[in-house]
Amino acid sequence: MAIRIKLKPGREKSLERRHPWVFSNAIHNIKGKPEAGETVDVVAHDGHWLGRGAWSPESQIQVRIWTFDREEEIDRAFFARRLQRAQIGRNDLIREQGLTGYRLVAAESDGLPGITIDKYANVLVCQLLSTGADLWRNTLVELLAEQYPDCAIYERSDVDSRKKEGLLPVTGLLHGTLPEMPVIIEENGIKIAVDVIKGHKTGFYLDQRDNRAIAARFVKDKSVLNCFCYTGTFGLYAAKAGAASIENVDVSSLALATARQNMQVNGLSDDNVHYNEADVFKLLRQYRDEGKTFDVIVLDPPKFADNKAQLNGACRGYKDINMIALQLLNPGGVLLTFSCSGLMPADLFQKIVADAALDAKREIQFIERLSQASDHPIGSAFPEGFYLKGLVARAW
Repeated sequence: MAIRIKLKPGREKSLERRHPWVFSNAIHNIKGKPEAGETVDVVAHDGHWLGRGAWSPESQIQVRIWTFDREEEIDRAFFARRLQRAQIGRNDLIREQGLTGYRLVAAESDGLPGITIDKYANVLVCQLLSTGADLWRNTLVELLAEQYPDCAIYERSDVDSRKKEGLLPVTGLLHGTLPEMPVIIEENGIKIAVDVIKGHKTGFYLDQRDNRAIAARFVKDKSVLNCFCYTGTFGLYAAKAGAASIENVDVSSLALATARQNMQVNGLSDDNVHYNEADVFKLLRQYRDEGKTFDVIVLDPPKFADNKAQLNGACRGYKDINMIALQLLNPGGVLLTFSCSGLMPADLFQKIVADAALDAKREIQFIERLSQASDHPIGSAFPEGFYLKGLVARAW
């Protein structure tokens, strides 16, 4: 008989709306002794069946639901169906934008909680961030090897969130032969070098793809400051779109070296590109004191808030950096500003930027709202899947 998790009275509503998480404080009792990652059934306090998921004893999220269909077993065929569905859902985008790099599986939003898979040319990179995902690693690798026989499979489960699951960080080759780094992917006719071993996350920020193309609309014959540039891809799009000058700023010399390489693999001259290894916060203040200005500024900082306790501090950080950036914009200039903090509501982020404009004594107009690329979908029952918020603002 299946192991059964019974919820407290009234705690079934989120699952009835198909939200895939069961928190520890919602659980009334457990029938059986599940092992970490083992499949369990979740029932309401009155006994009616709600869903089937993976048990995670050390996490606050103690069950992540695999399926809300009582007839669906969690087995090899289940994961095969989910992977095939994820690929089908991206085929139109791949064809439209000429992608050889894209997110294949976006965890909960693709019905595979704790599983992220990115495809970079002939390399699949997996992040397995929950006990359930970890338990099914070998099955996932077998299925991926069958469905993508020409691909190497590499694991980058080296993020802090695994600690909350009681899991150690794991990296390494799971299948096949890894090609020499970097891997070259293509999007919108632009080539990008990706290091899946040393790069951030799974190697690259695929989620900003659409926003890079949007930024390119504003840069022709303009001066561009690309902050927190990582491997310089906003600058790369700007160079191809005819920017007069580009300054890529990042604290990582390795990232800036890849930014140079990205220009080379696209056959673009970087005579008008400056690579600045610097702390963005300090540099923006320095430029303000020097009276330096730009026509277009991109602010794509790392996550400022990992939990609710850090949100107030994140708000202050976003306001400060946007205020200084706005002070550096020429009249009529454009700011593209982002928050990748999932806990930051989009409306609050817009208010923060508006308040920053007041402090900067600049009048701004919001002309576009931005989000993550569509291979990073947002499940209708999983609003937490909406994490990347962006704004295009014109300053006067």
